[in-house]
Amino acid sequence: MRAMPDWKIAVLGDRDSVLGFRALGLDVFPADTAEEARGILHTLAKENYAVIYLTEGYAAQMGDAVERYKDALTPAVILIPGRQGPLGIGMANVKKSVERAVGADIL
Repeated sequence: MRAMPDWKIAVLGDRDSVLGFRALGLDVFPADTAEEARGILHTLAKENYAVIYLTEGYAAQMGDAVERYKDALTPAVILIPGRQGPLGIGMANVKKSVERAVGADIL
């Protein structure tokens, strides 16, 4: 039987938004700026992270970096609300993906 790769899950965003995820056993990567988060995102993508949760606030400032992984098998970059609450970016991305998959907006 073939061994499965050691896939990991990360949470990336501003410190206040991500530190609580450490209690769930996830790898937490606080960033002080969107530019720092961009660099961390690319590093995590190279290090066997299968899922990277990214706060919407930083994702809004680094759209090209998020877009780079949109159609990639791994990592799956999932947008989550930050401490300031939801910005609607994550839900908009889900709607686009569903529409692309089924050919209509069913949400």
